[in-house]
Order: sequence, then C-alpha cells, then structure tokens
Amino acid sequence: MAIVNVSDQSFVGEVEGQGTVVVDFWAPWCGPCKMLAPILEELSTELGDSVKIAKLNVDENPETASRFGVMSIPTLIFFKDGQPVDKVVGLNSKDSLKNIVAKHQ
Repeated sequence: MAIVNVSDQSFVGEVEGQGTVVVDFWAPWCGPCKMLAPILEELSTELGDSVKIAKLNVDENPETASRFGVMSIPTLIFFKDGQPVDKVVGLNSKDSLKNIVAKHQ
C-alpha cells in the first residue's frame, strides 16, 4: 500500500478506522526523519496491504501532533482499529519496526 500524507483535517478518516496504521510524525528540516523515509518505503513494500503508513508534517499540522503528545521527531505511533497501541521516538531499523507492527496485527 502506498504511503499517504495526512493532515489535521484528514487524520480521523485516514487513521482512526479499522486495521493497523503507522503514523510518521515528521518535518522536512529533520535529518533523522529524512533517514527514516526510505525505511518506511521499504516497510510499505514488504508489508503491502496488511498495514497503512501515513505521514503527518508536524509543522503544518500542529493540532494532531499536540493531541498525541509528540514532543520529538521522528515519532511513530502505531494504531490498531483506531486506537494508539505503541509509540517509538527516533530513528529505528526496519526490522525493529516490523516487529512492532507484527505485535499489533
């Protein structure tokens, strides 16, 4: 499944539904965020339709970032059926992220 960009306005419709969704809270000026992007692309390709990956630019969408207490980026929040079930802050390996996704499927 392709990675989708979400905003404060589209967040509920894109994320808070059924299934597993990984939301990447990021900003264009963030070095680790740029390093995480290709990892998420690979994860999306490998996991296919079993998980949705969404990206939310915290500079353009501060309301949602604040709602989930995002203080540092990159932050990944894992949602299962609309509820946050896990959170990691900072750059993580693809294998580490795959393990977290597997835990919540």
